[in-house]
Amino acid sequence: MATDKTLFILSTFCIFVGIVFSLSLPVFTTLYFNYNEWHFFVRQFTVGMVGIFLMWSLSRLNPDRHLSFLGLGIFFLCLFLMGIMHFLPESLVTSAGGAKRWIRLPGFSFAPVEFFKIGFVYFLAWSFARKLDESKKTLKEEIKLIVPYVGVFLIVIYLIAVLQNDLGQVVVLALTLAVMIFFAGTSVKLFVISVSSAIVIFIIAIITSDHRMLRIKTWWATIQDMVLSLFPTQIAHALRVENAPEPYQISHSLNAIRHGGLFGEGLGGGIFKLGYLSEVHTDFVLAGIAEEIGAIGVTFLTCIIFLIIYRIFRISSRSSNRVFYLFSLGMGLLIVFSFLMNAYGITSITPIKGIAVPFLSYGGSSLLALCFGMGMVLMISKRAKL
Repeated sequence: MATDKTLFILSTFCIFVGIVFSLSLPVFTTLYFNYNEWHFFVRQFTVGMVGIFLMWSLSRLNPDRHLSFLGLGIFFLCLFLMGIMHFLPESLVTSAGGAKRWIRLPGFSFAPVEFFKIGFVYFLAWSFARKLDESKKTLKEEIKLIVPYVGVFLIVIYLIAVLQNDLGQVVVLALTLAVMIFFAGTSVKLFVISVSSAIVIFIIAIITSDHRMLRIKTWWATIQDMVLSLFPTQIAHALRVENAPEPYQISHSLNAIRHGGLFGEGLGGGIFKLGYLSEVHTDFVLAGIAEEIGAIGVTFLTCIIFLIIYRIFRISSRSSNRVFYLFSLGMGLLIVFSFLMNAYGITSITPIKGIAVPFLSYGGSSLLALCFGMGMVLMISKRAKL
């Protein structure tokens, strides 16, 4: 059977869109740090070309022989790297917000967590295919089966949310884990319990962290006038947060989207990237894109990304091998949750989290890891009845 060429072409198109905006959007950052004007473009172009070649190369392999080695290999390697990187000297790691997130290698740095997400999804698919099935089980039996995965996920929480202070990645993995458990053959009751437990852990992680509470208050300050107008005066007064920090990032993000209108200001014509909206080429890339190509352009890109997701889910649903089925499902879920969390964040529907937009955000590790996962899905597509 042939590889899904449509999926490869759509993914490549999105990578090129990200490369184009890596030249257009980081203008202020380039000037502020006195970088060469081609600094971000050259880096993203190089990573993009490597990523496309990686997707193509992996798609040529035999999934029956190579998929397990690649999936489990990257899982255990990145788990090991995330465990030891916090003990490495500053010369070998790069920190952000006091947390060590990147390992420095000659000529570049990479974030193990981005590749770990791909390995984690494969580990779940590989293990679920052996431990879970469609047979009828009591809730107690199901809970016993998933207890080991809870233990593994607690380790993940410690390595990512605690040591790297990156709750957003944990949320994406938690949602993916919950949905994969359900589609692996567990009951609706267990799914509800899993989601409820994840919400409780998420709330605890927020209320025990000052900077996360500040982020929630900042987000709430953005939307409270609109939301509280629907409540009676006494309730609205009790829920109102006074003297909340100014949500300048969200405000500028919304203004950038509004300024772009339907058709945008034209490629390179955005103004909110000029020092108003920081991280516009990474976390807020969708806002920067919306200002330059408008709502119609962003809608078109969104349709392309969801078409990619549809093709991945189609490969999943038509794979007879349970590992292939669950891994493809998990990859599609990673892209769905990452895209929605970012899109909801920049439009103030939910608090903003540092989640890259698949294919579009500037960043070598996130793009290469995504291309690695997409290459594995393309490898699987040769065994799917498309």
